[in-house]
Amino acid sequence: MAKTIDDQPTPTLKDRAAKIGQQVQGSQAWSSIFRPGSIFRKGYTDSPRNRSYVIMNSVLYHLHPVKVKRHAVKVSYTLCLGGLSFFLFILLTVTGIFLMFFYRPTTANAWQDIQTLQTSVTFGLLVRNMHRWGAHLMVLSVFLHMARVFYHGAYKPPREFNWVIGVVLLTLTLLLSFTGYLLPWDQLALWAVAVGTNMMGYTPIMGSQVRFVLLGGTEIGAETLLRWYVLHVLLLPFVIVIFMAIHFWRVRKDGGISGPL
Repeated sequence: MAKTIDDQPTPTLKDRAAKIGQQVQGSQAWSSIFRPGSIFRKGYTDSPRNRSYVIMNSVLYHLHPVKVKRHAVKVSYTLCLGGLSFFLFILLTVTGIFLMFFYRPTTANAWQDIQTLQTSVTFGLLVRNMHRWGAHLMVLSVFLHMARVFYHGAYKPPREFNWVIGVVLLTLTLLLSFTGYLLPWDQLALWAVAVGTNMMGYTPIMGSQVRFVLLGGTEIGAETLLRWYVLHVLLLPFVIVIFMAIHFWRVRKDGGISGPL
């Protein structure tokens, strides 16, 4: 505290910031977001039990656990592969929305839109390369994440169901990468889709039907591009968000990140 000529204490910048913080945390807006029972409000003591109540009563606080095991925060144990995979998914979502502003899923415009994006749009080439390389890195990070989980035995009870969810997420990640492969509508994409759909056609029982649905007919055409575009930007991301939410929830409910062997 500084003092004036009359020996009256003058609040410092730190004191003013603390006072403003208390006013914000005691406001109705703060209480409406974080709900009553916050340890920052008057009448509640700062104890582990009340902290648990705060986290359970707030969606924003519930993103973080009440307690974290010491090994769970070691980079050498988790390698941050799960968080890296989620970060790459967010990056792909943001860059993908940017690309959607300049792309039309038609056979007459798809390839030309990609060329225009790379040559005439500000930061277009940078964003497209971020999206492309981010997709490759996400496939790699998800695979390495599952390899780390398998190596540490984190697929064992009570986490066996979450291991199945992880396998589903890996499959969805591969499908996201593969469906985006057709969108540039160049020769490399066309032949890759032709090989992939022909392989699907040999699947027992429903192979020919699945191939027909994915192609929108018997051959690759405008219907194929439109269907794979919808799969890539709408259906698969929607499904993968649902399974990621289940995956994160089960990590918390199954006791957090598994411990060392």
